[in-house]
Amino acid sequence: MGEEPDKVMRVVLDSNTVISALIFKGRTSALRPLWKSGAIHLLASADMIREYASVLAYTKFHLHEDEIQYLLEEELIPYLNPVSLGSPHLNWRPSDKKDLPFVIAALAGKAEFLISGDHHLLQLVHQYPFTIIAPGAFLDAHAGS
Repeated sequence: MGEEPDKVMRVVLDSNTVISALIFKGRTSALRPLWKSGAIHLLASADMIREYASVLAYTKFHLHEDEIQYLLEEELIPYLNPVSLGSPHLNWRPSDKKDLPFVIAALAGKAEFLISGDHHLLQLVHQYPFTIIAPGAFLDAHAGS
């Protein structure tokens, strides 16, 4: 309430958040219906999509190739809004270089939130024009759950 009805939050999800939302039944899975309903707009770059696919293929998740393909092609990619990265200037760089594509996409896509439980990113919470927030905190504040 209080937000304009046409105002949809622009968010970037790091790979751990996407994986948790797609394959686990925990609290983070509540993000999935938000992106599928259009309540949030997921921003992503080609690098991020490659990272999502790579992480889904980790043997520890025990997913078959057809399951990975289904998750990507049916549950995630149709809901992504592509971001052209350009070359944004970063005053602050994440200490883990694997987090860089998510920060760049959030900047380039004018995201309001980068949702991540990664402590490397959470350490940079006040360094960017978007909010870096853990999945549970985002859901508490914006999904009413």
